[in-house]
Amino acid sequence: DYVLTGTASHNLAAERQFRYPTEYGAQKPPTSQWTVTGSGVGIVAKNGGNIHITSATIGRVVDMGIKDPFNMGAAMAPAAVDTITNHLRDLRIDPDEYDLILTGDLGRVGHKISLDLFHEHGIPIKEEKYADSGIMIYREDQPVFAGGSGAACSATVFYGHILKEMRQGRLKKVLMVATGALLSPVTYQQKESVPGIAHAVAVERMDEK
Repeated sequence: DYVLTGTASHNLAAERQFRYPTEYGAQKPPTSQWTVTGSGVGIVAKNGGNIHITSATIGRVVDMGIKDPFNMGAAMAPAAVDTITNHLRDLRIDPDEYDLILTGDLGRVGHKISLDLFHEHGIPIKEEKYADSGIMIYREDQPVFAGGSGAACSATVFYGHILKEMRQGRLKKVLMVATGALLSPVTYQQKESVPGIAHAVAVERMDEK
């Protein structure tokens, strides 16, 4: 009857494992992102509450040949666009069906790339209804390069902010699209490309009539 689901990430752990230890003092390019230290956990139940999961789309691996571990937004953006496009096509709905389509951690670079890809594919997504957790989680004046990243990025924004907006009635229907980059220290050092993947879950507030 109940499923507990959650995730977490830590900035220093990610830097040490996938990039360079902070103590090393390596310079980063503007396309890099700042791994979020945080956690988000939710309970999915058969009954109770007025926030419902109404549909989901499992994504597929998309590899556009990006090899730069400091440009994960570019690596993940095509996968996010692919999943969202398939979701809309499978359900035969328009993007306006949702009050908000929220990606996980594309950051400013990946977000801009995804908008360009939607335009190329003829998907009429309105910028005011399309956002990214990696951009939302930090203030504009914080030194986080292209924005936030990491498993906790989408979880903290969705559980900590978006669900609150839905409970208060400011949002009714949201498509949450978690994004991921499939890389490891070994594949990066071997100069292999970084495939991306994204999965989408539609969440809707359903009040009793």
